Amino acid sequence: MNGTRKPVHLAVYDTLADWETGHATAHLARAGYTVRTVAPTTAPVTSIGGLRVQPDLALADLRPEDSSLLVLPGADLWDTGDALAPFARTARAFLAAGVPVAAICGATAGLAREGLLDDRRHTSAVSFYLAATGYAGGERYVEADAVTDRGLITAGPTEPVAFAREILGLLGVYEGEVLDAWYRLFHDSDPEAYAVLEKAGAA
Repeated sequence: MNGTRKPVHLAVYDTLADWETGHATAHLARAGYTVRTVAPTTAPVTSIGGLRVQPDLALADLRPEDSSLLVLPGADLWDTGDALAPFARTARAFLAAGVPVAAICGATAGLAREGLLDDRRHTSAVSFYLAATGYAGGERYVEADAVTDRGLITAGPTEPVAFAREILGLLGVYEGEVLDAWYRLFHDSDPEAYAVLEKAGAA
């Protein structure tokens, strides 16, 4: 199955927030997607939790046409300088090419600085976090767990399950009541949701 789908690319960089993308990448992999890590270079990076990650490729070698999705996790570096700005510029290239992007936590601020949230509905940790970037999209901020608009998914740091829900829905991994059940199981620990997933062969 992996050979029939383009990989999903997960951005990794020093101080990346470990907890924000695990639900998404695990279930994408189970659905047959190859998840490849992309970093500023191919040198290892270290997450907030101290996990050492050996990237699969450098950002300069990533092309939208080779990818199903670019996932941008949060990281302290998004708010301490311009080190991750190249990832926001890559997100612009992906969206321009019609390839979706998913950004959570600090990555949403990076996209705000790049102007990618000015004309799209979006969310983040809180509205004033993005307002501090000086972006022009404040009127399009939505108080929601996660938002998808024209190929761009955004979420705040406390919503990794909702973030994954939007990703799995966008790529068609789960749909309708199955997607809803998946969210209820992992977000709400709803035992009835497991029965729905088991019936659909998704448990």
